[in-house]
Amino acid sequence: MKIKTRKKRYEQVMALPRPEHRRPLRPNILFRLLIRILSIPDLLSARFRYTTERMELAAGKPCLILMNHSSFIDLKIASKIFFPKPFCIVCTSDGFVGKSWLMRLIGCIPTNKFVSDVKLIGDMQYALKELNSSVLMYPEASYSFDGRATPLPRKLGVLLKKLKVPVVTVTTQGAFSREPLYNCLQKRSNVKVSAHVKCLLTPEEIAEKSVAELDAMLDEAFTFDGFAWQRENRVVIDSPTRADGLNRILYRCARCGAEGQMEGKGIFLKCHHCGKVWELTNLGVLRSPNGKTEFSRIADWNDWQRAEVKKELENGTYRLDTEVDIGMLVDHKAIYMVGSGRLQHSEEGFTLTGCDGAIHYTQPPLFSYSLYADYYWYEIADVICIGTNDTLYYCFPKGSDVVTKARIATEELYKLKKRRPSHQKAEKTATV
Repeated sequence: MKIKTRKKRYEQVMALPRPEHRRPLRPNILFRLLIRILSIPDLLSARFRYTTERMELAAGKPCLILMNHSSFIDLKIASKIFFPKPFCIVCTSDGFVGKSWLMRLIGCIPTNKFVSDVKLIGDMQYALKELNSSVLMYPEASYSFDGRATPLPRKLGVLLKKLKVPVVTVTTQGAFSREPLYNCLQKRSNVKVSAHVKCLLTPEEIAEKSVAELDAMLDEAFTFDGFAWQRENRVVIDSPTRADGLNRILYRCARCGAEGQMEGKGIFLKCHHCGKVWELTNLGVLRSPNGKTEFSRIADWNDWQRAEVKKELENGTYRLDTEVDIGMLVDHKAIYMVGSGRLQHSEEGFTLTGCDGAIHYTQPPLFSYSLYADYYWYEIADVICIGTNDTLYYCFPKGSDVVTKARIATEELYKLKKRRPSHQKAEKTATV
């Protein structure tokens, strides 16, 4: 899927009017039917099946549907499970670019990832109470990089208490293995996909639990590992390109520690600094044909990378400094490509400069608990997105494989700063 882009000068983009906030629409039945029909071929190819649990407790009522985000098939799965019942969809604002009218008729509610949006709760309440429509939300707010859940926002339980509707979870199995984001949208047609649909909480159960208890239940519901699922269920993926792009996840060599020197191609992952090679087997396990296998599980390798980033942050040596191409989102007409610049990330947060000095944006560490970062974003390139509800900056790094490390660093830096209360008041606001 591609997105509409347009070249424009930064000053021209900043002068554009911002779109007015609009209430969500009840999903049009014709478009609901169209999505359901268009989903059939892909779901048949994936031999999709699902099971249910406690769903009688949510029968006939608008619900908050929370679904894990693993693949582009996710919305098709939701359409199959809940059709013909209407549900609005909380989605990223860039999904509206060039097709705002269509997204509204489908029932989509735009929001910006990892940016505080007070209007979103009101829109969700309006959809549930006034439109009598369920609301589908991906609480991770981002596709899984390594097949595991990305961090959930803390105090999500507060939202559940405000909405006072049944909470239904949809957990997929096989969706990540079928079309992992790192693999440049290469689909593995032999992988079966399934889902488990559960009424996790009724309004009465929500009322009697604390926010911390609700958060703990959500954390448990969103605990999964796509590569572990593949290994444990003996799901053979014999694609000759299954390691393509694996360097996006595993950017740091487990043998020599070099970064930006990894290459995933074919069925192998190689470090061009020390020459070490690992094979990604057809069961999703790493093994080295030329020596010790440092990590056989991708999750373990990524956990090690996270620990190394945490060490860098604690000892003050972490730093990202890369040239970027810059796109901007200020309305739903296009992503405006305004030129090039430099993105820096350190213990002080993000700094973006560019367009001959016209752009100078800073975003402090406590601005968000995670980072909007994606691989092969709308078939353009890997991206890091920062900014506010007024203006988003899409930064396309020219350096090698910095996206995963930047997201890890953002999450670890947020936790580090949260443990230092004296910084909190001064670090919540981004500046332009």
